[in-house]
Amino acid sequence: MEKDYRQYNEIAEFLKVLAHPVRLCIVKGLLKSGGCNVSYIQSCLGAPQSTISQHLQKLRAAGIIEGTRNGTEICYRVVNDKVAELIKIFFE
Repeated sequence: MEKDYRQYNEIAEFLKVLAHPVRLCIVKGLLKSGGCNVSYIQSCLGAPQSTISQHLQKLRAAGIIEGTRNGTEICYRVVNDKVAELIKIFFE
């Protein structure tokens, strides 16, 4: 084992982003649907749009998802293959 934990910091921070039930649900749903907008996610989860947007921002900042703008609508999708693999391991 190594005493220098700095190299693990990035992975730990990445896992912290995923370690929230709503964010796990969002990522799982995006993988299942292939992508969707905030309104769809909001209707599925029954949470306020502002709450969903905050979770999406954290996922986007961590490089887990990205959004594609189409007019006023943004369609989000998972772009991180490691996350897709983790979700598969966790839920299948």
